[in-house]
Amino acid sequence: MPTNIRAVSWNLGLLTFGGLIFSLGVNEFAVGKGLMSGGISGLALLIYYLTGVLGPGPLYFLLNVPLMLLGWRSLSRRFFLYTCFGMGIVSLFMQVLPERILIADPLLAAIFGGAVLGAGSGIMLRSLGSAGGTDILAIWLNQKYNLRIGQFNFFFNLAVFAAGFAFYEPTLVLYSIILSYTYSQVMDYFLSLFNQRKMVFIISDQADAIAREIIHKLRRGATFLHGWGAYTGKSKRVILTITNNVQMKRLEELVFKHDPNAFFVVENTFNVLGEGFARRKIY
Repeated sequence: MPTNIRAVSWNLGLLTFGGLIFSLGVNEFAVGKGLMSGGISGLALLIYYLTGVLGPGPLYFLLNVPLMLLGWRSLSRRFFLYTCFGMGIVSLFMQVLPERILIADPLLAAIFGGAVLGAGSGIMLRSLGSAGGTDILAIWLNQKYNLRIGQFNFFFNLAVFAAGFAFYEPTLVLYSIILSYTYSQVMDYFLSLFNQRKMVFIISDQADAIAREIIHKLRRGATFLHGWGAYTGKSKRVILTITNNVQMKRLEELVFKHDPNAFFVVENTFNVLGEGFARRKIY
């Protein structure tokens, strides 16, 4: 199968699977308890609760039209087309999936519903498209100002919920805020899940031997940085390497096997782009 066809199939698959999970979260958790999910889907639910017209799916699609115009003007045509597909999938699933009450406790429904919604939205955003709605504006702000997508969605939703206090049950609005917060945290987690790595600095007199084993045994790259001991005044070569949680213990054993007195510093990273890791995503 040609590379471009595989890429399109992969993106459409992520959008379909993520859209199914997202719609399950709406219909199985939010609608059953009268909760709002935030963003455009939350606005669609609010209108549906107050009027009973159409349904969450068609309302979600109609409310997305103005934001799709922003996507057409500000983001790539590829993103626009993928998002049209994702928006259609979510609208369809929200309309055809049954609305049920799986959890009687509204607090548990808010927490688990937020987790399911965040997982679905995060999976969709792992593609080169989205589910539409405020994701379009969030991605535009992320590309322009590096503002986290989940963070923007949460603060946007706070404004929506603040307005909701005027004409909706206050207790349900508070539960909806819990759902929205869980949603934003889980979505950010899914977005960074496969890009998280460990950045390791190694200071040792056996730097050459350690670097060779990192390259040949762990199959990881390594870079020498030039350092200078502040106390000893000696020149040092510092090894910089990026690895994952699975290989961390092997790397530690490798280093201290060569030099029990090595200095081993580990730093968490949330996004690593480059050869052997994630590719830069352009929406």
